[in-house]
Amino acid sequence: MPREQPLLRTQLLVWLAVPLLILLIADSFVSYLVALSFSQRAYDRSLVEIAREVSLHLQGAKDGLVLNLPPEAHRVLFNDPVDRIYFEVTTVDGNRVAGEPIERPRSDSGSRGETFYDGRVHGEPVRVVELNIKGEGTSGRPPAVVRVAETEVKRNELAREILLSVVVPQLLLIFIVGIVVWAGVVHGLAPLQRVQRAVAQRSHRDCSPVVVDNVPGELSPLLRSLNELLARLDRVLTLQSRFVSDAAHQLKMPVAALEAQCEVTLREQDPESLRASVRRLQPGLARLSRLVSQLLSLARNEPEAVRAITMTPLDLNQVALEVATAWVPEALRKQIDLGFEGAAAAVTVQGDPVRLRELLDNLLDNAIGYSRDGGRVTVWVSDGPMPAVSVSDDGPAIPPQERERVFERFHRLLGNSREGSGLGLAIAEEIARLHGASITLGEDADGVGNRFSVVFPAGCAAGAADYRKV
Repeated sequence: MPREQPLLRTQLLVWLAVPLLILLIADSFVSYLVALSFSQRAYDRSLVEIAREVSLHLQGAKDGLVLNLPPEAHRVLFNDPVDRIYFEVTTVDGNRVAGEPIERPRSDSGSRGETFYDGRVHGEPVRVVELNIKGEGTSGRPPAVVRVAETEVKRNELAREILLSVVVPQLLLIFIVGIVVWAGVVHGLAPLQRVQRAVAQRSHRDCSPVVVDNVPGELSPLLRSLNELLARLDRVLTLQSRFVSDAAHQLKMPVAALEAQCEVTLREQDPESLRASVRRLQPGLARLSRLVSQLLSLARNEPEAVRAITMTPLDLNQVALEVATAWVPEALRKQIDLGFEGAAAAVTVQGDPVRLRELLDNLLDNAIGYSRDGGRVTVWVSDGPMPAVSVSDDGPAIPPQERERVFERFHRLLGNSREGSGLGLAIAEEIARLHGASITLGEDADGVGNRFSVVFPAGCAAGAADYRKV
């Protein structure tokens, strides 16, 4: 049993929500980096100002370099209500002049004026600016290096504020979009639910088309395919019902006659009379067997019941000759002149050999059965753009108004005393239709009797020849 899949509505919402969440996370990460960079630049400028102010209080001395920073200036520069600020003054050689030790940059800053980097003071992460101060010959001040470090509380707080100001509106926007998308998905799937309800409320006998108003274009092909399936199912069920009805109607009389004959046979006491009664059962059983065979053949050759037939190249001359030869004993029994007039060359068509033989069998059975004793029946095969096979007889001519109806099931001409089921010509027409051919009835060329012609479509022979070359 296949595993049940989630609802389409759930899948659509997941497919829409997951990309939005991924975009939100990516955007939040980028926004945080941008906000952190912005806060770094903003507070880095204040660190540079502090370092420059410290450098203004550097003076040359006998020992080389001193920092003359008044307490008031120290309090103004380094007192901060949020972060702690540290400073260090060193000579170019790295000897500390004043301040606390601050972690040096990993790479040599050289003679650059300002260098920003992340370091640590007392194990705490800080932001550091290193300022290289050139010496002054007039005052005797040698070159120096001033470093100012600040903890990152204000920076991180500013970055968080910027991030929240960006992310919160996006979250609200995504929430609103999610509600709109959910409503849109529900509204968009409403026609599918209407189709489901329309199908669920139908009777199993109702094969009429499913009609649903305001169906979107994406759902129309599905609805059209569903209606086509219902139409095919209706044809199959109608075919099945008609076959059952026809079989019951046609089998009723033969079975009743055989039942009555069996009752008569059971009453017989004399062996000779018993054998005679049994012999009388044989024709009825033969007719019943042929009727059952024809009913099955008719059902088997219904276009709606046949998914596909295997078309192979075959010689129409050869098939017609084989079938005509098989009917020679029956023709001799009725003293009928059975002739065959084939084409000068092979007539290759595409077809199912078993079904084509069955078609010709039914035409010859009809022709020999209705021809008078001592008459004639001829099988003709003609070549050309439209290959054809014909069967002519000299039986009673069928009136023009009846020539279309003789191909209907169980149709028999009035005044006809020959036993039969009226299925042979119907079977022949169904087989011809499966091959794309047409079957017609007309007068024989000499004006006496009838001529049944099966004409194959133009190009049939060429297509078969090409198929054989492959």
